[in-house]
Amino acid sequence: MTEFVPMNVTELKLAVLIVNYRTPALAIKCVEALAEERAALPKLMVVLVDGGSGDASAAKLATFAERADVRDWVEVLPLAINGGFGWANNQAILRLLAQPHAPEFIHLLNPDTQIEPGAVVALLDDLLRHPRTGATGSQLLDDDGQPSAGAFHFPSLRHELARGARTGLVERLLSIRSMALPTAAHRSDVDWVTGASVMFRTEALREVGLFDDGFFLYHEELELIWRLRRAGWAIGHEPRSRVRHVGGAATGVHGRVDANRSVPRRPAYWYQSRRLYFVRTQGKLVATAAALAWLFGHAIWRIRRLVGQARDAQPVSSELRDQLRYGFAQILDSHGGPVRWDSPVDLPPAWMSARRDD
Repeated sequence: MTEFVPMNVTELKLAVLIVNYRTPALAIKCVEALAEERAALPKLMVVLVDGGSGDASAAKLATFAERADVRDWVEVLPLAINGGFGWANNQAILRLLAQPHAPEFIHLLNPDTQIEPGAVVALLDDLLRHPRTGATGSQLLDDDGQPSAGAFHFPSLRHELARGARTGLVERLLSIRSMALPTAAHRSDVDWVTGASVMFRTEALREVGLFDDGFFLYHEELELIWRLRRAGWAIGHEPRSRVRHVGGAATGVHGRVDANRSVPRRPAYWYQSRRLYFVRTQGKLVATAAALAWLFGHAIWRIRRLVGQARDAQPVSSELRDQLRYGFAQILDSHGGPVRWDSPVDLPPAWMSARRDD
């Protein structure tokens, strides 16, 4: 798995960031799988960020980081508050970029992932081969090792209609392509990749900023990658980098059908973040239009269900109620924005002040 490693890779500094929230056992297992990568990447380091878990997570991670086999390349950053995925990553990135010799590349890796050998090396190799690529994502795998969605088209009004309608006929009539890209055998440029395993070029982050601190959780990597694309950076998807992913380990949010034959309810912040993505990228009018498009599609689904034609399309629990309550909410619209790479550390995220103001 290392035949494609460039000769100068041993001199490159690479930081892998893993944000933990009450899943320390998974985070530790994730780090242990990275040990083999250091044979090819001797300057690889890991920052275990505890995102204000409020339990024994930070202490468990600190004890792990003292082990003789990891103490030279693993450090722990305990945070006092649960500021969300983007904010927690920002706190680590801000500290890294303030160092005299900052890493040239930053790899974000979910704690509920486990890399296959060569996965980190493959992402780095891709960024070195494509100097105008700002970020590259891995090929994600399900528990059984089968490929799952890791690269996507940007959301659109038509995608929101299709998401509400959940019927192939609507997609075919309106020529709506699936947001998820089909599994590819070769590296490709894409719109965006999931934040479960994605490597960023530090130069690109300095240019466009870090995560927008108006987001708590979900869609924050989508908005950041949209800024990279707008600035002229390409986004890559590298299937040589294979990463197993157990989605929803910390949040409980996933797309699997439960015993009641429905998809578990999404939290309010999922809908608020979805709206905020549209606000940031296309404006408030389009954000409202996206919510209305979903409602129109949902009406189509309800009609089909009444006549017995939508039995295979399982609903998300309480989705209509939550979309009406949170999908139009404007409390985050004017709060936050991209965090500059040289901003002070430990400032509370903007979404917190938005909640207090509401």
